[in-house]
Amino acid sequence: MRRLIKHLLVFLIIFKSTAQIQFEVNPPENIKTIIFKGPTEDQFPIITLGESFTLTFDDLYANEQDYYYKIVHCDFDWSPSQLLKSQYLDGADNQRIIDYENSYTTLQPYSNYRLTLPNSDVSFKVSGNYILEIYNSSGELQFSRRFLIYENRVTVGATVKRSRDFNFLNEKQVVQFSINTAGFSVVNPKQEIKTSILQNYNWSNSINNLKPQFTLGNELIYKYDKEGSFFGGNEYLNFDTKDLRSPTFAIAKIEYKELYHHYLFANNIRKDEKYTYFPDINGDFVVRTLQGDDVDREAEYTIVHFKLPYSAEIGLNNVYVNGRFNNYATSDENKMTYNEETGYFELAYPMKQGFYNYKYVVEKQDGSLAPNLISGDFHFTENNYLVLVYYRNFGDMYDSLIGIGSTSSATISN
Repeated sequence: MRRLIKHLLVFLIIFKSTAQIQFEVNPPENIKTIIFKGPTEDQFPIITLGESFTLTFDDLYANEQDYYYKIVHCDFDWSPSQLLKSQYLDGADNQRIIDYENSYTTLQPYSNYRLTLPNSDVSFKVSGNYILEIYNSSGELQFSRRFLIYENRVTVGATVKRSRDFNFLNEKQVVQFSINTAGFSVVNPKQEIKTSILQNYNWSNSINNLKPQFTLGNELIYKYDKEGSFFGGNEYLNFDTKDLRSPTFAIAKIEYKELYHHYLFANNIRKDEKYTYFPDINGDFVVRTLQGDDVDREAEYTIVHFKLPYSAEIGLNNVYVNGRFNNYATSDENKMTYNEETGYFELAYPMKQGFYNYKYVVEKQDGSLAPNLISGDFHFTENNYLVLVYYRNFGDMYDSLIGIGSTSSATISN
């Protein structure tokens, strides 16, 4: 029996070490406008057990393709957990999405799909990290998105401070937080508790697994400076295409061709400019139209044209336009092209009518990203921060999510 248990433990360790991290997969070019949200307006589903959330997306092929969904439970580090599906799901996934409708009187035809979870087929048993995967009828993964289910077991308080690092006084923001474990037994917090900090609900630069510096009564204290710091970035740029025919402040002109084309004013490189407060929605977008009542089916797709002047700092590097609308992707579809005649980087990108935040991101020749090379970094920038607290007791098979906290740099202090 001991030998069997030993072999089982070795197998689990090897399995865990070789399990792949579940990154989000972005869709092919025919799938657009993926909206994934829970009870709040933020497109980041984080819910308690029993609450519902919704995924919608458009298929520009408009051929009423069948799509199916699968659900994967993950540990703190986004590797698949050791739980069987029957241990984290009630019912069965791998079901067809049956709620869909075709667009109505639009120049660009599309099919709009909607999935609500939990539903009559499946619900959730445990908290933690999850991946929702969408497959076509051939069993090919089309895209995936992360979501979180949490329990209110601990209280999290967080605040944003200016960096004490003289090299980044005006560029970085520091997130400090505490976890109150009153009423929840934690024996070895440095081993049992794990944390993640997210800036504007973006996983790409999350800070993970900081250990508590000390304990004060029932509180675990995290007052790191360098280890808990983020570059501030800048406020997102934005435009609004809710009215197809009337340009807004960011739109230079509109042309009607096979679709409507919205040409944005050329943007500036803001890195060396002074910070200017300009309200944004931290990279998010909202679909809306004045040409109909049902935005899911009646909003048009338009071709949005972006322009950015060339600079020596950009050099031979690649430039992309991204935001929540394309899940901050760096793909050929949103890669800008240099126009020798105009001296501008240019991009024409199909987008559903609405209000959009966006930014320009540089990919260096070594493959690394410089997300703020064009926009600059400022400690004044308004950013939202989310603190996630995970727990695994000795012998547990998965990491549960036992508390969340949020704060904003709008209240930043020294």
